[in-house]
Amino acid sequence: MTALTADPGREFTRYYDKVAEQIHCLVQPLSDDDLWKHPYPYGNSIGHLLLHLTGNLNYYIGAQIAASGYVRNRDLEFTDATRQPKASVLADFDQAMAMVKTTLARQAPTGWSAPYTAKGMEDAENRFTAFLRCAAHLQHHAAQIIYLTKEIARQSQAAEGA
Repeated sequence: MTALTADPGREFTRYYDKVAEQIHCLVQPLSDDDLWKHPYPYGNSIGHLLLHLTGNLNYYIGAQIAASGYVRNRDLEFTDATRQPKASVLADFDQAMAMVKTTLARQAPTGWSAPYTAKGMEDAENRFTAFLRCAAHLQHHAAQIIYLTKEIARQSQAAEGA
């Protein structure tokens, strides 16, 4: 196997930035109420998905790699009924993203292969895999946010036309 010539930290940072920017663009036109709408009787609101992404990054990267001391309450990420303002939810998400980028920048070349395990990611084996899975998870929920923003807009237009 040949050595990796790209800087994984730089490439991951670029990708995390790209997805975070996409999420901001999607959420920007939404009202605080829109953030917490459930367009379907099942599934999550965009607000809950953002809480979940924030918790995911703070746990898998913050607590497990950066030793932040973060304690996760995963169930609350999907059930929190406080309906925080959009600005607050995005600020927490942005703090988690900043922590991820700082942690990426601190990875030494040998750090990528450092052992890694965490509840829910017991088979990750190394830090590279943890960062990769968190990036994929971020993109997965960004795609859900794309769908939900379109559905919220469609339902709003239908209500206005009724």
